Amino acid sequence: MATEPTASQLSELKETYAKAGQDQVFKFYDGLSSEEKAALYEQLSGFDPDKINKLADEALNPPKSEEGKQTVLEPLPDNATASILDSKKGDIDGWYELGLDLIGDNKVAVVLMAGGQGTRLGSSAPKGCYDIGLPSKKSLFQIQAERIWKVQQLAAKKCGKEKAVVAWYVMTSGPTRGPTEDFFKSKNYFGLDPSDVFIFEQGVLPCISNEGKIMLESKGKVAVAPDGNGGIYQALYTKGVLEDMEKRGVEHIHAYCVDNCLVKVADPVFIGFAAAKKVDIATKVVRKRNATESVGLILQKNGKPDVVEYSEIDKATAEAEDANQPGVLKFRAANIVNHYYSYRWLSDLKSWQDLPHHVARKKIPCVDVETGETVKPTKANGIKLEQFVFDVFPRLPLDKFACMEVRREDEFSPLKNAPGTGEDDPDTSKRDIMLQGKRWTQAAGAVVESESPDAGIEVDPRYSYVSTFRCGKFQIILADLKVLRAARAWRSSKGRLLWPLRFWTTRLANWIRLRISAGAHVT
Repeated sequence: MATEPTASQLSELKETYAKAGQDQVFKFYDGLSSEEKAALYEQLSGFDPDKINKLADEALNPPKSEEGKQTVLEPLPDNATASILDSKKGDIDGWYELGLDLIGDNKVAVVLMAGGQGTRLGSSAPKGCYDIGLPSKKSLFQIQAERIWKVQQLAAKKCGKEKAVVAWYVMTSGPTRGPTEDFFKSKNYFGLDPSDVFIFEQGVLPCISNEGKIMLESKGKVAVAPDGNGGIYQALYTKGVLEDMEKRGVEHIHAYCVDNCLVKVADPVFIGFAAAKKVDIATKVVRKRNATESVGLILQKNGKPDVVEYSEIDKATAEAEDANQPGVLKFRAANIVNHYYSYRWLSDLKSWQDLPHHVARKKIPCVDVETGETVKPTKANGIKLEQFVFDVFPRLPLDKFACMEVRREDEFSPLKNAPGTGEDDPDTSKRDIMLQGKRWTQAAGAVVESESPDAGIEVDPRYSYVSTFRCGKFQIILADLKVLRAARAWRSSKGRLLWPLRFWTTRLANWIRLRISAGAHVT
């Protein structure tokens, strides 16, 4: 527990903030309790007010682009790209095998960006705790943990080892760290070894008023916000993550966001693709739906890899077609924040400290330093400073950057909006997982019967990482939603009742086509 500072310590810190023109943060200090004084002193000691001023000024007054200097946008060169949609099966299989070998050698780790809360979803819990409504009631965290568990099993089997480890580094924010840790413990880490799960916290920066002043959330606390997904680089350095990776011998890192329910965590194909090309950063993209879709694009800008936001591209550029593929957009590589990094590059990245900060204008509840009253603004009254994860891309030469196009329906379904929105919400997340499972079971030879074409199947990640299983290998529960309760009873006594089901399914499925009720949970 923090202790109240001495008079000399307090005087020194006050002087530092006064010289920076930010001494308003001490306006209510004398009226605080001893515990509140200690907490505020500790919080303010963690910031450099001169640096905060500099960051705010640079973000609010960015340098003007040179007049007459034209920005040149081009797609990434062909030798830096691949597409699951049209790559040769032999290439994809080769990447998969290489990726599994690297996982089997314990050289792959995963970094999950999980700092967000489920506020828009009507939940104060971390977004990863959210139940999107699957028959299994699994959270996003559990779905992703079970995919890690499964890919470890696949790699261990391929490499003839008893165990393969994919270390999971979960980056939280201040408000979500405690609840995330508690959730993982309550779920026994979803079957993963707790020693292979590393939960850490990204940095924060003070919120700044429109007048450039550090804002107070309460009389004894500075209003802060996470430093954006680009804060991942500083956090990896300062929270001991890279040090832990070095001890484990990690060489390849997959980083992604928690809100994508379809993410292939530690995807062997992606890892193998990047490793085969010997690049330092690779990124997955999906094909842009149309010229007006509001997504950032992966491309080359003035000869360097970069991300350009949709608002930065004019209509003619957005609608331009690929000269070699009529009807296909020239700039179509939509960014889904799903990246690969080589450890060697991340461990040498010293320039994260000078990555630019971007302004996000927000309605920030705060204390009026003149009256001491709490203000709940109705319009944007301040800014949050954020770094973007892709701001490091232009620091690489093109030959060290690669891009893989994947199928949207298989790998990207973000959870952004409130239930009932109809786009990127819990219903669409559930739908996309269930329809994927339906495609998998149909590809495996099952006949799926349903009254609605939108009905689907949930496939347990612990039994299938991708659609590579066969009917003869199904370990199944016929769980029509109308008899889900009975199916759960089956699961509770699986040792007695499911063994014969598995036995006969394995032997008879070569000539029996399994008929599965839509809405089932297939394990």
